[in-house]
Amino acid sequence: MVEMVATRLDLAAGEVGALHALLSGAEQQRASRIAAGRARDRFIVARARLRQLLGSRLGVRPESVELTTAPKGKPGLGSRFVDANLRFNLAHCDDVAAYAIGTGGEVGIDIEAVRALDDADRLAGRFFSEAEQAAYRGLVPAERPLGFFNCWTRKEAFIKAQGDGFGYPLDRFDVSLAPNEAARLLRVGDVSGDACGWRVMSFSPAPGFVGALVTETTADD
Repeated sequence: MVEMVATRLDLAAGEVGALHALLSGAEQQRASRIAAGRARDRFIVARARLRQLLGSRLGVRPESVELTTAPKGKPGLGSRFVDANLRFNLAHCDDVAAYAIGTGGEVGIDIEAVRALDDADRLAGRFFSEAEQAAYRGLVPAERPLGFFNCWTRKEAFIKAQGDGFGYPLDRFDVSLAPNEAARLLRVGDVSGDACGWRVMSFSPAPGFVGALVTETTADD
């Protein structure tokens, strides 16, 4: 089972200060390297909320949660909590953050604000697979912003679930993207999406945003 939580990141200064105290020394140092202002506050809130969510599930105080980062950037729990078998991922865009927390299989999550991009066609040509590019070009212009970010978030969530960063070939898998089509993994390598061992779903963490959650399927699913 995987739980998703979405939260706003723009809080009053007093609330941000209280959440800052929950961060580790390394996280506080990282926050100090971000120019003072909205970006720093959002980083503090996003990390503190993650600690609160994990702490409530582990039965420890948020500041006691030990977080690690894999060589390619995927966050995880320290060795003290390995027996909990928790898997989690987080994403943030503007004032919104989304978290996925589950047990067993790996998870990946991504969110984006839906908007028109001047270079969307170029980005699609660079990052989408051939099948995805064809599906994107087949959309009417009014549907393209949502179609673009449907594809972008689904691909990003899959990459994050894999834990390989952008070392995983983006043309090795296809996702659905049309606004009127269900979120699906269509192909992973030479395997059909239905048999690939992964599942994707779409959601909206806030008005004007689209998100994707990718989960590893298990024998219990």
